Amino acid sequence: MNSSVSPAGSRHLLSLRDSTRASLDALLIRAQAFAEGHYDSRALAGIAVCTLFFEPSTRTRLSFQLAAQQLGAHVLNFDASTSSTSKGETALDTLKNIEAMGVRGFVIRHREDGAVAALAEQAREGTCLVNAGDGRSAHPTQGLLDMLTLRQAKGADFSALRVALIGDVKHSRVARSDLQALRALGAGEIRVCGPASLLPDDGTLDGCVVTQDFDAALDGVDAVMMLRLQRERMEEGLVASLDDYHRDYGLTATRLRRAAADAVVMHPGPMNRGVEITDEVADGPQSLILTQVANGVAVRMAVLETLLKG
Repeated sequence: MNSSVSPAGSRHLLSLRDSTRASLDALLIRAQAFAEGHYDSRALAGIAVCTLFFEPSTRTRLSFQLAAQQLGAHVLNFDASTSSTSKGETALDTLKNIEAMGVRGFVIRHREDGAVAALAEQAREGTCLVNAGDGRSAHPTQGLLDMLTLRQAKGADFSALRVALIGDVKHSRVARSDLQALRALGAGEIRVCGPASLLPDDGTLDGCVVTQDFDAALDGVDAVMMLRLQRERMEEGLVASLDDYHRDYGLTATRLRRAAADAVVMHPGPMNRGVEITDEVADGPQSLILTQVANGVAVRMAVLETLLKG
């Protein structure tokens, strides 16, 4: 799966950029089977998987660990804050040393764009890398679990779906992976909304309906995908205040009524409650946020099995 989820025999999952509808559908069907409890708990027996995280994480790290364990793999947990990287060791040296111990699978998160792809170029034959989020570039398994959640709620045919992504797209690796997956799956209409300062101008939004009018973006949509305001990745103050942001781009129950009556609400987490989304919506009947978390395990099981089995 070099940069896409495709041919058997590929070694890595780095992004969803070049994915085809057929390859995504196949992986999502496999993940659905895992979600329903249909899997071999010894599928990865004897294989070691290391979660190599150079940036903090809770949901992603734990779900990858659980996914690997449920398939029978040995799981190693690497914590950069207590490792030799704090003494100056490079990420590549860390990878090479753990490879030398016989570890075949690496789940890697890094704060720099392209860092996981750079490591993949140096990995030995037979090693498999999964990008668990790098900088603003990509978070492919989050994109996959979001698509699985949409598929469960709205069916396998995305051609009639109207999906809105709202918020800080500029700093969001999740948004980029979601957009790549939605395009590959043939989503009928993709709307993107946020303040101009938080929308990219690099081709990321090609083919999308782009607006700064939140109410217009919500009109009749089938799914609302809220994004976290990523203050830690902002190099300058790009919003006037959190109160102003919530006023203009926060999802409330009143605003949600503009969407289709059966619209679903999603958020990759962690949520800034009262900023991007209110408690009433996040915990309400249209929210699939915890379903997304549950689906993360199934999707990551499907990815690890596809890469590492055989």
